[in-house]
Amino acid sequence: MIDLHTHTFWSDGELAPAELVRRCQVQGYRAMAITDHADPSNMGMVITRLAEFCEAVQGAYGELEVIPGCELTHVPPVLIGKLVDDAREMGAEIVLVHGETLVEPVAPGTNRAAIEAGVDVVAHPGLISPEDAALAAERGVLLEISGRQGHSLSNGHVARVAAECGAGLSFGSDGHTVGDYPTRAFALTILRAAGLDEEGAQEVLKHNAAFFSSAET
Repeated sequence: MIDLHTHTFWSDGELAPAELVRRCQVQGYRAMAITDHADPSNMGMVITRLAEFCEAVQGAYGELEVIPGCELTHVPPVLIGKLVDDAREMGAEIVLVHGETLVEPVAPGTNRAAIEAGVDVVAHPGLISPEDAALAAERGVLLEISGRQGHSLSNGHVARVAAECGAGLSFGSDGHTVGDYPTRAFALTILRAAGLDEEGAQEVLKHNAAFFSSAET
């Protein structure tokens, strides 16, 4: 199992990084990104702390590879481009933007700004437009199929529009606490529930694996 979207107590998650990783290890994870919520007020702190953690535990969890990242969240679209660049310079190995989910008041234009900035993943992009999905395909930006309650309401729409436009998909648990981190089998079930066939679901996990040096799906 490979997960590109998780949270610790460095933002609004409940677990320390070490406990998060251990619990995911028990679930059979082979690789994961820690992507705490960030905006201009805390981005440097979040990325620095996560990068320090990932460096300190390198190899300590056996074959489980952990990389630092962030999820830019509720950031005005006009700021996204610069913050994506800044996050990478600070050491984020993967950058997500909190997309236009159906269940939070994310500013219109966030999906587009994230894609134009070349973010790695637009998390739970809600009712993303075909135009934005087509641009994501052109820019190599992944659109997330979400495992999180509420955000997952638009998974079927995201999968359908991505298929129509040739955009790649990722999977993220968007986990915040104990019980939020699925096994590989359940992640595949979530992907199938979004309308993907078995081959398509497996392909999503291959997209996830591409961020890591040695992880298998």
